[in-house]
Amino acid sequence: MIEVRNLEKVFQKDQSEVRVLEDISLTIGEGEFVSIMAPSGMGKSTFLNILGCLDKPSSGTYILDNVPVHEMNDDELSHIRNKKFGFVFQSFHLLPRMTAWENVTLPLIYSEADANMKAKAVQVLEAVGLGDRVDHLPRELSGGQQQRVAIARALVNDPRIILADEPTGNLDSKSGQEIMGIFKKLHGEGRTLIVVTHDREVALLSDRIIEMKDGRISSDRPTAQALTEVAL
Repeated sequence: MIEVRNLEKVFQKDQSEVRVLEDISLTIGEGEFVSIMAPSGMGKSTFLNILGCLDKPSSGTYILDNVPVHEMNDDELSHIRNKKFGFVFQSFHLLPRMTAWENVTLPLIYSEADANMKAKAVQVLEAVGLGDRVDHLPRELSGGQQQRVAIARALVNDPRIILADEPTGNLDSKSGQEIMGIFKKLHGEGRTLIVVTHDREVALLSDRIIEMKDGRISSDRPTAQALTEVAL
């Protein structure tokens, strides 16, 4: 489903170049649940943004469903981003003056007019356990509930791939466990999940853990192997 080869990302800072990603090569199959781990500043969020077509690599190839994404223009990237991906961020990114269901409909507004937008939004809110909060504003919801709204927003276009950047980072442990339970359910439904995290407990819920250091992949192994190594 996803294949990247020799991917690099370089930013210009003053008169110098900052190499954020260097020689990244990997494949992610359909239906996998993958965690990407690294300390802050090691390139994991930049890599996730490239996978989600929010950013472009400086060099290298990115193939998605046999299509060379790295050759696409901005309009083409926007189209594929809206059709194939759902995004969940650490900071929720909910619009404060919009209700839960209105926030959920935003991807539908950007894709095409739909007379059933509210019905779709309510359906996915019910699926994440917020059927009784559809008319609430973000300030009337707990952190865990706000993240559920963000997950519902990611699901409303029925994407095949969910990208999550530190989805439990702003939550207490109980809320974080509930959110990861939703992700496990989505994975069980056949969706591909790619989660960026610095929390090993979160990573151990996935099938595969990719670790990054200094913009490179330092380790790529099945979670079962990582658990065995910890036990030893």
